[in-house]
Amino acid sequence: MNKPPKYVIISPVRDEAKYLPRLIRALQGQTITPAKWIIVNDGSKDQTGAIADEAQQTNDWIQVIHRSDRGFRQAGGGVIDAFYKGFEVIADESWDFVVKLDGDLSFEPDYFEQCFRQFEHSPRLGIGGGVVCGLVGGKLEEESKGDPRFHVRGATKIYRRACWEKIGGLMRAPGWDTLDEVKANMLGWETRTFSEIKLEQHRPTGAAYGAWKDRVKSGLANYIAGYHPVFMVAKCLGRMLRKPYLVGGFGLLFGFVKGYAKRIPQVPDRELIKYFRQQQVNRLLGRRSLWG
Repeated sequence: MNKPPKYVIISPVRDEAKYLPRLIRALQGQTITPAKWIIVNDGSKDQTGAIADEAQQTNDWIQVIHRSDRGFRQAGGGVIDAFYKGFEVIADESWDFVVKLDGDLSFEPDYFEQCFRQFEHSPRLGIGGGVVCGLVGGKLEEESKGDPRFHVRGATKIYRRACWEKIGGLMRAPGWDTLDEVKANMLGWETRTFSEIKLEQHRPTGAAYGAWKDRVKSGLANYIAGYHPVFMVAKCLGRMLRKPYLVGGFGLLFGFVKGYAKRIPQVPDRELIKYFRQQQVNRLLGRRSLWG
């Protein structure tokens, strides 16, 4: 690259003492050091806060923020509230990219260098990130198989500043990690996972909640994001054929219907929902869409 980009990382973490040291080592070893890494300790009951504080003492680019314990994990909105507590620190600073990064990840020393090369080669690329993998039989196996090509896992999201400002940041509710991409695409940006760049997630996605609760959470997030009901039924049927069999699909459907039954507010951007539903209809009819 002609000039290394200036990037800042925000990591909302809660009870990540088992995993956070790996992430610290991974970031300390990066070929392009972050301008700042803000670790938001979101009310951890284990040693997460102490581990973060120790890292801050020996790395001047690490800053730790401690939040009080709310007493429970708050799906979607909780992590974004914690993220924005960290974002307050860098909102007015000069940076090229902001990264939302989970605390249970690790990756190669050139992870961010490789990612930023993708952004350099694609000026309209607004949101990107590596492939989230789990270690199976000594080999990294992709967790995100079946995800649409425009989707980047919420565990590792890199936002180009111009795109971030256009989409207006993140929604503080379940579904935030889909609507950010949909809005970016609606406004003319590209979003994608870098299939050749891998990173390891040491705790399977949703493990903090359990398989059923995680699927219900996702179904509710799909409702809040304004998914078309017909598309959602097709998605649930397809999910029933993947592990965890049946449970995954029924959990999604339960969460989705729960949103209607409780009249939970959907994202207030009707133009965005209209665009997203049209893309889903196009997908069902085999037309050109966000899915390809």
